[in-house]
Amino acid sequence: MKESAPTVFIVDDDTGVRSSIRVLMKSVALPAATFASAKDFLAVYDSTQPGCLVLDIRMPGMSGLELQEALNERGAVIPVIFITGHGDVPMAVEAMRHGAFDFLQKPFRDQDLIDRIQKALARDAETRESLREHGRTRARIASLTPREKEVLELLTSGKANKMMAQDMGLSQRTVEIHRAHVMEKMGARSVAQLVRMVMDLELRGSPGSTVER
Repeated sequence: MKESAPTVFIVDDDTGVRSSIRVLMKSVALPAATFASAKDFLAVYDSTQPGCLVLDIRMPGMSGLELQEALNERGAVIPVIFITGHGDVPMAVEAMRHGAFDFLQKPFRDQDLIDRIQKALARDAETRESLREHGRTRARIASLTPREKEVLELLTSGKANKMMAQDMGLSQRTVEIHRAHVMEKMGARSVAQLVRMVMDLELRGSPGSTVER
């Protein structure tokens, strides 16, 4: 399935700001969608839609910081660029601690915003590709037989074929066959690549990321 084009989401209670940023995005051929409130955005946000979020930090009702918190609770990966007014820099720094991509203080130059948005979209693309790769790795691990999963665990812990054979009570030749099947099913060209695939999953702490014992 072809992924939809990245969209720049603009959430600001100021009609003029929303309009000007949308026109700016059109000038650089970037699709944009505007929202007058955080709740309006949250009501329709689809986490599978690539893009980035340009978000006013101070808004009536749900603030930009509260929207960021709600997105974090949903596990959303969309990069957030906060637009801050005078005196809001400490709030923006706090937002960065909670995962915001960047912030820009008003008034700002159009090119500064465009540059940050381009970087945010590049980050989003990298993150989504990484998630897809992790998904493929999890699916490959799930396709292994219980015996192959055991071989995978021993292999990625640094055990040689002879040691694995002793631990599993199998002949070395049988272990070599299982090892070949594991490498093929995981799509790994080397043990080092296999170890990296498993480590990446474990570092993410994603469900089903570790090898079943």
